[in-house]
Amino acid sequence: MTAVLTQPRPIRLKGRSFLALALAPELPFEDWLARLDDLAARSAGFFLRRPAVLDVNGLDIDRAELRGLVDELAKRNVRIMGIEGARPSLLGPDMPPAMADGRPASDFEAPITDGAPAAAAPAPEVIAAPQPPKTIPSMVVNAPVRSGQSLFFPEGDVTIVGSVASGAEIVAGGSIHVYGTLRGRAMAGTMGNSSARIFCRRLEAELIAIDGFYKTAEDLDPELHGKAVHVWLEGEALKTEILG
Repeated sequence: MTAVLTQPRPIRLKGRSFLALALAPELPFEDWLARLDDLAARSAGFFLRRPAVLDVNGLDIDRAELRGLVDELAKRNVRIMGIEGARPSLLGPDMPPAMADGRPASDFEAPITDGAPAAAAPAPEVIAAPQPPKTIPSMVVNAPVRSGQSLFFPEGDVTIVGSVASGAEIVAGGSIHVYGTLRGRAMAGTMGNSSARIFCRRLEAELIAIDGFYKTAEDLDPELHGKAVHVWLEGEALKTEILG
């Protein structure tokens, strides 16, 4: 006996946003790639399994130069999921798609017609109902962050009641507080919050960053190693101080 599906369930289409690195290359690309190689060498695994968006706003380049840059990044295992700020003439089917600033999207369901061919039905207007904003100012993690783990919280501050192991990563839209040893990577203010701070009880970090400005372990003052440290951004420079 053949079952007849008289009331098919609608297909649910979900709005979703994901956190990706935004790389803003500078001309000449050879010099910029050299600096990128330096960052990758000093912070092993920084680009591993991490999607990235290429922001080429304001760059006077042609299609061949953009194609060459994407290829060079691919050789470095930097996966470009989209390109922002590129003229349509620069893109094509062999390039990552054009992207713009992401915005939250609500879930909605594709409409169903009552058995009529899709071409015969008028195109319905689909309106996504706005969702009330979530107020989540901070996240508290009551456990150490182990090597290989990545914690992303773009909504606000992150507090770790424990240590952050080497090879682990904390990415926060606000400030980062580590009540233990910070050995991995800590990136605060990732949504453009230049007033974000980083605090840790014992600094042994591979990399620290606020609003995109970073220092690796080699850039940090040796006197900070193993100390309780406060990090903030002043202009385009990271400032540090030893706490108590």
